[in-house]
Amino acid sequence: MADLSDTHRSPVTPAEDLRTIALHHISWGAIFAGVFIALILQLILNLLGLGLGLTSISATEGTNPSASTVGIGAGLWWVISGIIAAAAGGYTAGRLSGKPVESTAGYHGLISWAVTTFVVIYLLTSALGGLVGGAFNTVSSTLGGAANLVGGATQTAAQAAGPSLPSLPNPFSDIEGKVRSASGGQDPAALKDQAVSAIKDVLTGDPTQQQAAKEKAADAIAKAQGISPDQAKQQVQQYQDQYTKAVADAKEKGKQAAEATRKAAAQGALYAALALLIGAAAAFFSGRAGAVNPTLTSTPGAIRRS
Repeated sequence: MADLSDTHRSPVTPAEDLRTIALHHISWGAIFAGVFIALILQLILNLLGLGLGLTSISATEGTNPSASTVGIGAGLWWVISGIIAAAAGGYTAGRLSGKPVESTAGYHGLISWAVTTFVVIYLLTSALGGLVGGAFNTVSSTLGGAANLVGGATQTAAQAAGPSLPSLPNPFSDIEGKVRSASGGQDPAALKDQAVSAIKDVLTGDPTQQQAAKEKAADAIAKAQGISPDQAKQQVQQYQDQYTKAVADAKEKGKQAAEATRKAAAQGALYAALALLIGAAAAFFSGRAGAVNPTLTSTPGAIRRS
């Protein structure tokens, strides 16, 4: 059995241990410097992109690019500017860390990218981000739908990839208009209101009482329009068939819109994740490139005498 009182020894000297700790010690000053460089550079690039984008849009001429084209271009510019800013911030953090070890300098760049990403997300989800986004949205709306360059990557990609959701009409509104516009008989407003209410009960009321509601609706339409009960019953059946078809069409359009939104959201999330990974890689390798190459001097005892 080993003697637990024995002192554990290491072939590494204390001086070498301290040197290793110093080489791999994190420098938050260098990281924050990289964060500031990345944020400012990203702001400059986005303002540059906004300026270039607005110069390509005219408020008087009808030759402007489509909203989808502007949105895709804005999304690509946002991604590219983020990668460039991440690389610049990573190199700054790796260089100012003063570490001659490339991996340690690379990790400084990676942490700088992580902090920058956190700050950007915080700004975009805070009141300040809302103000900035609102300002850009105002300019975009005025000039015909220019994309919001300070929006999130997921949101921009989803807006660019997904079609606008169709506005689904109320299936009953068209039927109500037909009932009110029908002429014949005395046709006072009160009788029209009764006919509309009776038709609504047929279409949206309790299915178990639908037959009684149909008879009541036919009687109300016959009185309002001055037609025979048989003609009124035919109208009620036509309205019911029209309503059933309109509801089915609305459901189908809703499913298509939901599917388009799902695909757009999925594409946006994947594109955003890819952009973040590329930015992280750019920051890490830029940090490695920023590692210092120290000048080593020989001690007097190490100089060979001739």
